[in-house]
Amino acid sequence: MVVIYWLLQLSWGLLQSLIGFVLFLINVRRKHYFYKGAIITEWAQGGGISLGLFVFVEQSPREFLVKHEYGHTLQSLMLGPLYIAVIGIPSFIWANLPYFRKKRKAEGISYYSLYCEKWANALGGAEQDK
Repeated sequence: MVVIYWLLQLSWGLLQSLIGFVLFLINVRRKHYFYKGAIITEWAQGGGISLGLFVFVEQSPREFLVKHEYGHTLQSLMLGPLYIAVIGIPSFIWANLPYFRKKRKAEGISYYSLYCEKWANALGGAEQDK
């Protein structure tokens, strides 16, 4: 099963896997391990990001975060070259734009309420609203 996962990530998910590989090389001295076929890297930044075969999470991550980010890798398998536009960009904007950060805080909106985050939780087996 892992071989199929890798083949799909390196073909159908090639764009995001290439970007992930560049980030992997930048963080090559960090801690790495496998999770269900994905290459997990613990980097200095907070939070996480998934790019095809590669997942980057904060140091000593909670299991929830690894599962959530793994869910994004499954989205990559399903969407292939559309992943960046359908998942990556909306997720990045939702996470990082000050407007949305303030809105979530002021209105008590869960980060995981956005369609792509909720879907990643479901796919990765992460419990909602952690």
